[in-house]
Amino acid sequence: MKIFIDTADLDEIREACSWGIVDGATTNPSLIKRAVDKRGGNVTMEKYIREILETVPGPVSLEVIATDAEGMVEQARLLHRKFSPYGEVVVKIPVNPSLDESGTRDFDGLKAIQTLKNEGIPTNATLIMTPEQALLAAKAGASYASPFAGRIDDYIRKRMGLRLGVDFQKGDYFDYGLVNALVRARLKDVMESKTGPLSELYSERDVREVLAKAQDNGICSGVDLVARIVRIYRNYGYKTQVIAASIRNARQVREVAEVGVDIATLPFNVIREMIRHPKTLEGMRRFTEDIVPSYRRLFK
Repeated sequence: MKIFIDTADLDEIREACSWGIVDGATTNPSLIKRAVDKRGGNVTMEKYIREILETVPGPVSLEVIATDAEGMVEQARLLHRKFSPYGEVVVKIPVNPSLDESGTRDFDGLKAIQTLKNEGIPTNATLIMTPEQALLAAKAGASYASPFAGRIDDYIRKRMGLRLGVDFQKGDYFDYGLVNALVRARLKDVMESKTGPLSELYSERDVREVLAKAQDNGICSGVDLVARIVRIYRNYGYKTQVIAASIRNARQVREVAEVGVDIATLPFNVIREMIRHPKTLEGMRRFTEDIVPSYRRLFK
């Protein structure tokens, strides 16, 4: 599994690259603005993006801001033309750029992706929340598809009635194994109070609500979302690479790695979390305490 760093902070990018584990980076306009502002206006946004591309040893995703197919294509061409001399530019295109329920622009992202593929400009289909969206992105020719695992975890928790900042924090692991166990227990309680044939039980509203509130249309968690997309792509040999995005903690990284995702894009703090364990720290302290003087002299 490749690791991309999900930040626009050059200090974080440089340090993470020095560890020898970074294969690329993903950014967005908000992250870049925040990083430029951190420099107090001493650098232009254009120069800052160049520095990111010159630092990262691999693809860097830059995002368009238009919401129509024609505008996204023009902006993608501009980003690719302006910044590809400095590194490997990938253009982030929202899989569905609609801003309302009218549906008039539902497919503009796919149109843009197809056009850019034909022009040889690599794309990252972003804001993917369902396997169905990921399937369409691959068929349109996206180079990468980014399912947002953490956001789906948050969405399911909110459907269950949990409150962000009160019942859970953004970086908390979503224990979908526990949720599944609770759902089975609740279903058992509900079913024991029911009588009648299976056809009636299947249609019972409170039976179906137990399941519906603990998932998103059959998706049990962000990791489940990533796993299903990986399976679909492998079933049909799509070349689109899956980037597990919106990753919130080290355990989530491990789980997307276990399902065989191509890439995980990780915030700086999550990468740091991956390397730490209290027993490793304890072991290092004991090792250093046990060094005998004769062995230490070997290094002088």
